[in-house]
Amino acid sequence: MKTKILQPKVQDFINQSINSNIQDLSFKKSPFEDVSMAELIAQIQAKQKAKDKLPTWYNTKNILYPPKLSIEQTSSEECAHYKANLINGKSLVDMTGGLGVDTFYFAQRMDYVFHCEIQTDLSQIAQHNLQQLLISNVTYINEESMSFLKRKIQCFDCLYLDPARRNQAKEKVFFLSDCTPNVVENLDIYFQYSNQIMIKTSPLLDIKSGISELRFVKQIHIVALQNDVKELIWILQKDYVGEIELVAVNIGSDSKDIFSVQQSEQVNNQYSIPQKYLYEPNNAIMKTGKFDSVAHRFQLNKLHQHTQLYTSDNLISFPGRSFKIEKVIPFNKSNTKTHLQGQKGNITVRNFPIKVDEIRKRWKIKEGGEQYFFFTTNLLNEKIILICSKTK
Repeated sequence: MKTKILQPKVQDFINQSINSNIQDLSFKKSPFEDVSMAELIAQIQAKQKAKDKLPTWYNTKNILYPPKLSIEQTSSEECAHYKANLINGKSLVDMTGGLGVDTFYFAQRMDYVFHCEIQTDLSQIAQHNLQQLLISNVTYINEESMSFLKRKIQCFDCLYLDPARRNQAKEKVFFLSDCTPNVVENLDIYFQYSNQIMIKTSPLLDIKSGISELRFVKQIHIVALQNDVKELIWILQKDYVGEIELVAVNIGSDSKDIFSVQQSEQVNNQYSIPQKYLYEPNNAIMKTGKFDSVAHRFQLNKLHQHTQLYTSDNLISFPGRSFKIEKVIPFNKSNTKTHLQGQKGNITVRNFPIKVDEIRKRWKIKEGGEQYFFFTTNLLNEKIILICSKTK
């Protein structure tokens, strides 16, 4: 761990240069004999990445930053805080500790937390930073987490894992069994040390695929920030054989929308032509794949079996975007040219054969503005355009 970076004069330089042009800095000589400009730039870039994602770290003095890639790959504070509230008990092992963001929030819920990190530098950085953040109930383990479990020979209330989603060739992988550590292969061993396991995976992981690879899945939380799905959180309970609950949460700047549904739920839908209002679910709900359940829960009509848009005559509160339908236009070249040629508007396609970029190019539609154009298919399999305005 490069403690020379913590010298007050070096920290002052980093903070004063936080908004500087990195390319300009790279041509300058370091003002310090024992800290290179490359090291200074690495700290500045990582701290810039942390500003929005890790504001507690950003606003705390004497924080050491790992390479910016580690900042990009770590949980955001909002996601870490959310997942910490999903568990109860006294003891937890963070099996893939990393920078320690998840550990920080787990430590505020549990009496004892063990941070396992095999990379010595990263383990030391996490320990230093959490001490700066006044966390005192974490034990730092600089070894492979499985070795720690076998050496410790005790049970814990929860094990948490965030498996690396790249193989040895640094290529992205999309199955749990290809991640490191291999949770699927080690599951029986993990359950020897805890009855509860929490796993964070990429939002790209197919939910049905994950369910088939794992056992004893109790809940799957699809966590989005500002409608951008960031992670899937899997809660496994030893010997659990009940229904799997899907929880879609979209965390906004001052509120969060939560939608939960049983994974096996099957319902019958009502379909209709577009009515007065149009609804588009947030992306966390879209990831659940439970489109029929959305219509049933909110008593809405779907536009088409494969069109994940909903409609009603009365405006309701809805976890997603809501619009007033101003016009419904049958899609053809003549109608599109008459109503949209050269217009400014936001385009969405749902169950429609032409992509957004092609639509913009073909009819010279400028991006942005107050109008919303939905290109979609109705219950009669007709291609239509919905011209909408956002509800207040």
